[in-house]
Amino acid sequence: MDSDGTQDARSTQAGPVPRPAGPPDVPRTPPRPDRAPGVPPVPAQAPRSPSTVAGWLDAARPAARPGIWRYGHQPPKQEPERLAPVTVAGMVMPLLLAVGVWSLWSSGAFPYKGALLRMFTPNEWWYELTLVPRPVEGWEVGRPAEHALLLADGIFFGTLVLAVGVLGSWRAIVRHYMNRMPAPVRVLASAGLALVTLSFVFPDAFPVVGWAPAPVVHPLLSLTVLITDSYEPMASPLFTNTLYTVVTLLVLWPFARLGDWWPYVRTLLAPRGPAAVAPDAPHRPRSQWPALRDAGQHEPADLLTAEVAGGRMNDVDCARVEHAFVTARRTAALGSFRDTVLSQGGAAWTHPSGARDVPHRRARHDLLARQVRIGRWVEQEHAPQPYHGAGAAVGPDVLGTSLLAVGPSGSGKTRTLVEPVTEALALQALTGGCAVVAVSAAGSPLGTDDAFDVIVRIGDASSVHDLDPYAESEDPDEAAEILAEALAGDLDTGGAQGAATALAQLLGPFRAVHGRFPGLSELRDLLEGEERALTPLREALAASGDDVMRRELDARARQTGTPGDVGRALADRLALLDRPVFAGFFGRGGPGRPFSLRAIAHHPLRVRIDLPAHGHEEAGRLITRLVLAQFHAVVRAGGRAHFAGLVLDDATGTVTAESVRRIQRLRAQNAGVLLALRTIGDVPEALHGPLYGAVGCRMAFCGVTTWDGSRFAQAWGTEWVETTEVARHTVFADQPMTRFIHAVRKRLTGKDVTTEAVTSRRVERERWSASELAHAVPPGHAVLSLTTVEGEHAPPMLVDLRG
Repeated sequence: MDSDGTQDARSTQAGPVPRPAGPPDVPRTPPRPDRAPGVPPVPAQAPRSPSTVAGWLDAARPAARPGIWRYGHQPPKQEPERLAPVTVAGMVMPLLLAVGVWSLWSSGAFPYKGALLRMFTPNEWWYELTLVPRPVEGWEVGRPAEHALLLADGIFFGTLVLAVGVLGSWRAIVRHYMNRMPAPVRVLASAGLALVTLSFVFPDAFPVVGWAPAPVVHPLLSLTVLITDSYEPMASPLFTNTLYTVVTLLVLWPFARLGDWWPYVRTLLAPRGPAAVAPDAPHRPRSQWPALRDAGQHEPADLLTAEVAGGRMNDVDCARVEHAFVTARRTAALGSFRDTVLSQGGAAWTHPSGARDVPHRRARHDLLARQVRIGRWVEQEHAPQPYHGAGAAVGPDVLGTSLLAVGPSGSGKTRTLVEPVTEALALQALTGGCAVVAVSAAGSPLGTDDAFDVIVRIGDASSVHDLDPYAESEDPDEAAEILAEALAGDLDTGGAQGAATALAQLLGPFRAVHGRFPGLSELRDLLEGEERALTPLREALAASGDDVMRRELDARARQTGTPGDVGRALADRLALLDRPVFAGFFGRGGPGRPFSLRAIAHHPLRVRIDLPAHGHEEAGRLITRLVLAQFHAVVRAGGRAHFAGLVLDDATGTVTAESVRRIQRLRAQNAGVLLALRTIGDVPEALHGPLYGAVGCRMAFCGVTTWDGSRFAQAWGTEWVETTEVARHTVFADQPMTRFIHAVRKRLTGKDVTTEAVTSRRVERERWSASELAHAVPPGHAVLSLTTVEGEHAPPMLVDLRG
């Protein structure tokens, strides 16, 4: 850290990282935290408040859908479902109708009752034109018509009960109330209903009731008499008890299903292990570090609890220690974790820069949930119920699928999205869980210098660091691929592939001779075919006997100057970076210490790259493409536990066919990119669809054009909605009196007499149309859709970026 720094960041192994590029004198001991957690907005120099830190730790963070600010979030309470008046009427009306029909049947006034009975019984059972039974010769029972009447009453009663149960809403109402009850209460309630029903079937078993029995048992006995033509079965206790048991079980069966008797009985009879009957462990707030105590780390937990209570830890410290504990438990290094906490307390695992916070926070952060709040979800038809009024937040869980933000200048992309996300990733880097690279547009740096470890100011002679154009690569093919993407990635696919081949044919021989890659000026001479550059290189290869590299160089020399040679285009692009203003950059021996982007794959670094000032816009696009290509190359290395994020404040001219393909792979590489564009027209038209498909999160700011909005509308697709159409038709009367009444009504109201025809149907429509995105998004708002790395989705919804 105290060396000249030329090799500090170039090491790809665990070791020192560059110190902050802001103040040159970084204290060797970590400073005391100078502010409370940044969850609520606080002034730049907020006093330490132990109660605030403990309260922030203990605050509820319930699980929520993607994009919801979890700190202190209270899920909306579901309003109890109310029974519609139509449902209640559907219960009462069939019951009243059944009571009326049964009264007509039992009194003998039901139409065609006699005809129905005579249809199924012999005429000699009845007196003429009546339903009065008469004795029948040959029947032991004497009057079979009496039993036929009882059987008919039972059949008709059962039909009415089934009709009321099926046509009415009894099942829905009873289930509505039963589902609200706990299991024991539900069992008791259904058992009570079963007893009431049994009292109507067997009133003699309930001395307190005095009503007549329902026609259930007697019709069954009458059926037995008619079948056997004898009263002997009724005199058998076995038969009657069996019949009563079957009827009782049939009555209890629907109530047992209603009350879920059998699952409740199985739950009661299930074997209970010791863990089931053990008393619950006392709940500890998070400020007392219960996870450490559960792992047996009581001494570190007590020490950290005292650190929080004494105001010696802030939110960054708490998140950093929790991240270290998770890592130690995963790698079975709890012993080392214990020793470090006991020796360093809340300052354990402090970031190599010595920083324990970023100065002057501008956004609200929750480092335990790894979220930054960017606004508030607006209650509207596109937003599901859980999002109504909730805070809008993003974190690595959604940034891992990459985010595309489109909005014109002045719409607030940088202020409301890019800066908060950059600040959040910088804070998470201090906890050891993230590395961030932010590329600032010319004249608008993202964050203060003190918030970054490495700042590369391209074209500024006072820059402390320089950017390695080859990302410390040792493979000529990989280096050629990175440079080709930066210099010719916006050309057609064949041109980009030819550029990579041409560069590899020069980088390989040059490295074989000199042990390094050429500087940009040397590479430009080689691409232009300068003999003063090619001849020494060819002679050195011939002297070393490296025939393979000599053939590569000869192949490139033969193509130089031919029609379609990509070397001339590459040399022209390199000329933009070979200007006097960039003389000390890109590894050409300037005062800045070389910095390789490959360091973010091994360290939780905070890097900011400032593009050159105005007048070098095309060079700025080349540098941005170079950084994006290097980022894709370095995050492919396996074994990285921390998240790597790249923030491009202005991605104009950066998106290429190859970069779109690589963005799709970042989700599996624990990395993500934030791309901010003024208009989607800054991307080649052929890449519009692939770009929207490659990113998982899309954001349309206020003021986008209908052309930009149409791309978002296509990406977000359609949904099924219920629509209602009302058609009014004029009524034309045929009768003279009706015409007169209509004429008087029209004279009084001034309107024709009409009727309304209401049509409801289910149609498919766009979630957000291009016109809505262009004209219905208020200032300070945006439409945002999110996708997590696990595949959860949040539909496109309006978010108030000022909330």
